[in-house]
Amino acid sequence: MRFKFFLLSITLLSLSVSSFAASLADSVGVENLNGKKVILHKADPKDNYFSIGRRYKVAPANIIQFNNNVAIKIGLIIKVPTDRPIDQPKQVPTKIGTAVVPKSSAATTASANSNLQVTEYRVSAGETLYGIAKRFDSTVEDIMAFNNMTSNTLTPGQLIKVHMGVPPPPPPAPVQQPQHVVAKRDSTGIVTPQDSANAAHFNANKYGLFEKNEKGVATWIEDPSIDPSKKLVLHRSAPIGAVVKITNPMTGRTTFAKVVGRISDNDSTKDVILVMTKNVAEAIGALDKRVRVNLTYGSPTND
Repeated sequence: MRFKFFLLSITLLSLSVSSFAASLADSVGVENLNGKKVILHKADPKDNYFSIGRRYKVAPANIIQFNNNVAIKIGLIIKVPTDRPIDQPKQVPTKIGTAVVPKSSAATTASANSNLQVTEYRVSAGETLYGIAKRFDSTVEDIMAFNNMTSNTLTPGQLIKVHMGVPPPPPPAPVQQPQHVVAKRDSTGIVTPQDSANAAHFNANKYGLFEKNEKGVATWIEDPSIDPSKKLVLHRSAPIGAVVKITNPMTGRTTFAKVVGRISDNDSTKDVILVMTKNVAEAIGALDKRVRVNLTYGSPTND
């Protein structure tokens, strides 16, 4: 009898270890990228790109490139690309209750998306519906309708279901943009044709984005490894990939640049809100290494 009890304990322990390993491997969730699994890993205090690569058996260089070499902070969601096929979720029948649900365009959209792949996602602290919708190629309206939500407020640990690959809503009617004066360089009050394309990107505000305005000191760096034709900046909190409008109040010149990373504190970046490449500094007419700037960009929160 003791021997049978011992065998049963060993079996249960093996199943527990397997379940724990499976949850560890997938961290907080997964994404579907062209049929391949992208693991969503929530960073802890000891994490770096090399430890994350060892954990999921993925080359650190691939993880760095996939995440645009973003500075790893506690709680940040790092995406780990793999060659593993995405698991197809099991279809769970949905019980139809007796409650009367008013018809709405959002509910109709969720019903139309019922044939799409569904994933269950557990909410982490600080996450928003907009960020989750963007991560799974869905929409805020569809997630709220699919989960019968009456508010976009989320709580840590909350489990929600998300349709993956929801078609985006039809684009709004085009707004005719004013023509800009063609100039060889950025002159006072003039936006160059190259910046006009970035301006159109910046003005294409998505659902849930709030306009943020900041004032402070910026500095610039000269790095021969950076393509001199690109306008790139580092910021402390603006979303990676966001386009920032930068104005020099002393010259009145304005330009646009893309956020590609976070500012690392050192003697040269102390108290600055922006680090620019040299061509961005030239575009706004910066004469010194440190210059006062006004910033405008879109953020998923209005904090």
